[in-house]
Amino acid sequence: MEAARLERTRDSAKPPENLQVFKNSREISSSRDDEHQQQSNPDRQWVQSALERYEQPLIRYAANLCGSVDTARDVVQDTFLKLCTTDRGKVDSHLAAWLYTVCRNRALDVCRKERRMMPLTDAVAQTRPAPEPPPSAAAEFHEQHSQVLQALKLLSSNQQEVIRLKFQDALSYREISDITGHSVSNVGYLIHMGLRQNPAATGG
Repeated sequence: MEAARLERTRDSAKPPENLQVFKNSREISSSRDDEHQQQSNPDRQWVQSALERYEQPLIRYAANLCGSVDTARDVVQDTFLKLCTTDRGKVDSHLAAWLYTVCRNRALDVCRKERRMMPLTDAVAQTRPAPEPPPSAAAEFHEQHSQVLQALKLLSSNQQEVIRLKFQDALSYREISDITGHSVSNVGYLIHMGLRQNPAATGG
């Protein structure tokens, strides 16, 4: 009798089978959520890092194509939205070239629709506020900047684009080739001929 009573006590102390299954399911689900969060956090950080590094250069680049800073910001926003939905493994090894290519295609598409392919102006070039320089330094910078803009205007549109990508955005010939569709040798030729025609185009 005593043995039967102890057995019934042990059985009553056990949690119901369906409750134990529920608890196991919750633990598995929680583990999967943690794993998913650990996987997604690096991707969010990766996008944020890309945004901090490339947003302003891309705005400047798009503004050169479209002639409007506001339009350029919209283009760059679309570019990073596309990055958020793209498999990181497919673009991480050539991220800069991918961003510039997507940005370029989007900018050209928008500009075609709006029929506004205007040359770069001083206002367009200034896409980020900077500390106020001394008056003499500001005057010197403005003069040099104006000279560079004037020098670029004397070159072909292809030469202007590759020179800006090379000297303003510090991209390699291969990256410029991937972005513009020109061969690597043609990129080198365009830059060489542009600088030969007008060395002031780099601002050096």
